[in-house]
Amino acid sequence: MAKRHYIPVTADVPGVDERKCALIRKAIRTALAAEGVEFPCEVDVSVTSDANIHQINLDMRQVDRPTDVLSFPAFDLTPGELPGPEEADPATGLVPLGDMVISLERVNAQAKEYGHSSRRELAYLVVHSVLHLLGYDHLDEGPQKVQMRTHEDAIMAELGIER
Repeated sequence: MAKRHYIPVTADVPGVDERKCALIRKAIRTALAAEGVEFPCEVDVSVTSDANIHQINLDMRQVDRPTDVLSFPAFDLTPGELPGPEEADPATGLVPLGDMVISLERVNAQAKEYGHSSRRELAYLVVHSVLHLLGYDHLDEGPQKVQMRTHEDAIMAELGIER
């Protein structure tokens, strides 16, 4: 898969090695390809602690608790809609899709809770976040959630990381 996308991964917690960064980038590229994103884009990723994501959640969403992943889309899209190449930053030629923040503590705790590997949980949360950046949501327990889960499952299967 061509590395046309710019995906910087920063971490302020220990345990984020090159293997984890490579998994994050692969999951993002796979999700983007599955959703038909054929133009060069940028997704910024931050891996942090429960305390830091808690503060971001409070500051940005007024939710006073930690969470597993936060997504900050650059565009207000509907599922299946993509920004056009005209949205590219003239300086870089990349379309900025948005930012994701992942709590490594939540990754590890949820992997244990759900009985699967931290690798699977990390990949799932990254795919989940990419779909949010592309306009998917799961606020209802009906069709939106089903649509998002269907796409998540297909992308995870493409990654070879299934339940």
